[in-house]
Amino acid sequence: MLIQFNGFEFTEGGVCAAKGFTASGIHSGIRKNKEKADLALIRCEVPCNAGAIYTQNKVKGAPLTVTRQNLKNGRAQAVICNSGNANTCNANGEAVARQMCEIAGEALGIPADDIVVCSTGVIGLPLPIEPIRDHIKPLKDSLSADGSIRAAQAIMTTDTFPKEVAVSFTLGGKTCHIGGIAKGSGMIHPNMATMLCFLTTDAAIESEWLQKAIKKVADLTFNMISIDGDTSTNDMVAVLASGLAGNPVIDRENDDYELFLNALYAVMMNLSRELARDGEGATKLLECAVNGAPDETTAKKVAKSVITSSLFKAAMFGADANWGRILCAVGYTDAEFNIDRIAVHLASAKGSIQVCENGAGVPVDEEKAKEILLEDEIKIIIDLGYGKGSAMAWGCDLTYDYVKINGDYRT
Repeated sequence: MLIQFNGFEFTEGGVCAAKGFTASGIHSGIRKNKEKADLALIRCEVPCNAGAIYTQNKVKGAPLTVTRQNLKNGRAQAVICNSGNANTCNANGEAVARQMCEIAGEALGIPADDIVVCSTGVIGLPLPIEPIRDHIKPLKDSLSADGSIRAAQAIMTTDTFPKEVAVSFTLGGKTCHIGGIAKGSGMIHPNMATMLCFLTTDAAIESEWLQKAIKKVADLTFNMISIDGDTSTNDMVAVLASGLAGNPVIDRENDDYELFLNALYAVMMNLSRELARDGEGATKLLECAVNGAPDETTAKKVAKSVITSSLFKAAMFGADANWGRILCAVGYTDAEFNIDRIAVHLASAKGSIQVCENGAGVPVDEEKAKEILLEDEIKIIIDLGYGKGSAMAWGCDLTYDYVKINGDYRT
C-alpha cells in the first residue's frame, strides 16, 4: 500500500510519467529463464541534468565506475541496465560496461558517455556482451511511454513484483512529475545509496541541486532500509531531469527546492517501503518509528538498529511480541540516551498495544498482541523520552525462505 504524502498526487507511468521519457524491457538471453526480462532501457528525448549516489562497499561493480565517469559533467540522456549478472569482480568488467554504453549510444544516436550503465545479479561471473549487442535494436524499438513497468521487470533479480511510483506536483504554475522504478529483495543494507533505483523528472533543476536533493532524501529513505544487513556491491540511485515541465529553474535553496525535495521524498519513501515489503522470503513489512530522541542522528541509529536485528525479525515472523529483543537492539545502538525512559508500542491494522514503559515491561494481552502481529504490515513505535528527534526505518521479517533462496542463489 502506497502512503499518500500531503500535496502530491500519485500518477501512472513510473519513469515515463515525466515529460520526454520512454522505457522498455526485454529478455536478451543473459538469464537462462526465457520468461524473465533481463535488459532495460530508459531514454529521454533531450539531454538531462543528472545525479547519482553509489554503494560504499569497497568492492564495487564495474558499471558504477563507468557511470561515475560519465556523470562527471552532471549530464545524461539514457539508462541501460541488465539483470542476471552483476558484472562485478571481473577483469574485463569496465570494458564491458563501456561497451554497453557504446552499443546503447549508437542505437539511440547519443554520445556513449551520456549513458548511465548498471548491472545486477550474480557476482564474479563474466558478463557476455553478445546478448546486449544482439538485442539492442528490439530493446530500442520497444521504447514507449508505457514501458516503465517492463523496465521495472527487467531489472528484477529475486524480487517477486516490480516496483514503480510516480507523483505530480506544481512548481511556478507548471505541472511537474517525478517517477521511479527500483529493484531489491536481498543483500540490502544501503549506505549512501540503495540497490538499484532510477528516477526521472521533468522539473527544471540544476545538476548541483539535483545531486544535493537525491543525497538528502536517500539518507531519509533508502538508507533507512535493511533486509539482511548486507550492503551490495552494485547499489546505485540515478536521477535524470529533462526540464520539459517549463518551471523556473531550481538553482538555489528556496521554496521550489523544498517542494521538489518533498515530492522526491514521496516517491523514494514509497519505493523504500515496497523494497522492504519484498525482502527475500518476507511475509511482513516492518516499519520502525522512533520519536523523542535527543536528535535526528540518534533516532536514525535506533530505528536502523531495531529493523536490522535478526532476532527481532524472526520474532515478527512468528508473531511473537518478544519486546525484549527490541530493547536489546535499542540498547546496543551506538548512541547516548537513558534506557529507563523508553516506551514501546506494537501496531497494525488490528490495533495497537503497549509492551514497554520506562524501559520495563507492562502487562500484555498476548492474544491481542498475536492478532496485531499476524498482519502483513507491522509498526514498531519507540519513544526515547528525550527531545524532538525522530526517524523511520523499514525492513521485513526473517523467514525460512530467506535461507532457502540464498542457499541456492546461483542455481
